[in-house]
Amino acid sequence: MTKEDRRNAYLYCKFRDEQFALYDEYAKSNGILMKTFLVLNALFYAKDGMTQKEICDRTFQSKQTVSLIIKNLADDGHVTLSENAADKRNKTVRLTDAGRAYAEKPVRHITCAEDTAMSMFTPEEQALLIDLSRRFTRNLERLVRESTD
Repeated sequence: MTKEDRRNAYLYCKFRDEQFALYDEYAKSNGILMKTFLVLNALFYAKDGMTQKEICDRTFQSKQTVSLIIKNLADDGHVTLSENAADKRNKTVRLTDAGRAYAEKPVRHITCAEDTAMSMFTPEEQALLIDLSRRFTRNLERLVRESTD
């Protein structure tokens, strides 16, 4: 590993952290906690709803965190939980009309900003950014898990 490798890792992670801070600031400016915003974003685009496990998988949050967020959203009338016909142990979470109205402006705005930011790259740059980000994430995942095994 070279000094340049360490510098670039630092810069890449700094930019990633800056993105997370932007999402957090944006969510808070809309009166929403960032983790709740991630759940609302996932549910907003899930036309048939999602199970809590699917929400966990999509948002990379723990079962406990998602469960608490769903409970709070349900208490506020933003989501409903209904029995899943395919698996009665899992409930399907769906936004209510009030929940959709609550989430629509901030979710659509962030989605539009993400899409527009990506469109500022050429198709080749987009593919390269996605490929390299995916590879970095997989490499990091493997290396982090190696140290805990």
